[in-house]
Amino acid sequence: MPIGAFHFSQGLEYAVEAGWVRDEASAGAWIGGIAAQAVATLDLPILLRLHVAWRAGETQAARDWSRRLLAARETAELRAEDRHLGRALARVLNELGVVEAREWSGGSADASLAAMFTLAAARWDIAPQEAACGYLWAWCENQVLAAVKLVPLGQSAGQRLLDRLLQRIPALAAAAASIADEDIGVATLMQGLASARHEGQYSRLFRS
Repeated sequence: MPIGAFHFSQGLEYAVEAGWVRDEASAGAWIGGIAAQAVATLDLPILLRLHVAWRAGETQAARDWSRRLLAARETAELRAEDRHLGRALARVLNELGVVEAREWSGGSADASLAAMFTLAAARWDIAPQEAACGYLWAWCENQVLAAVKLVPLGQSAGQRLLDRLLQRIPALAAAAASIADEDIGVATLMQGLASARHEGQYSRLFRS
């Protein structure tokens, strides 16, 4: 999607700088760990609730869940990234005729990527689990592309990483559906540290 996601590494750039990620194996462990312990336990459960809210026409509920997702971001960079991507996707959706996206496309502090992603899914009759799989796939693909540039890795290594991640996506999306409201959250301490340290990293290619 033309929303500028390629600008962001979500702390991966610092992880490479620090030597935590240095080859195909460590890149796979880093990306797969965040996918399982953050995206699948925070983004996806909220994404599924957002889907229900949009389908029911409950705009305020969608706004509340989007705010909760943004509040759960551990650093200023991760929060700014989510808002940037959410507003960018809102502008795309508005141009495509999804009228509810218009109010989210300006300076709305409530816009998150998951909120706009599920708005599109709900309006285009994409089922919740399919939307969750698509969201996680897009996240994995962006992370692998960042790793290919940063480690660096070859294109074949990138394809191998994507293939391994792809095989895990359906199970992670299915597990997200069983997470209760009070259990939504992340368990990725190193990503939080990497993102916080990236804010002051001297030389960098990515905005997060």
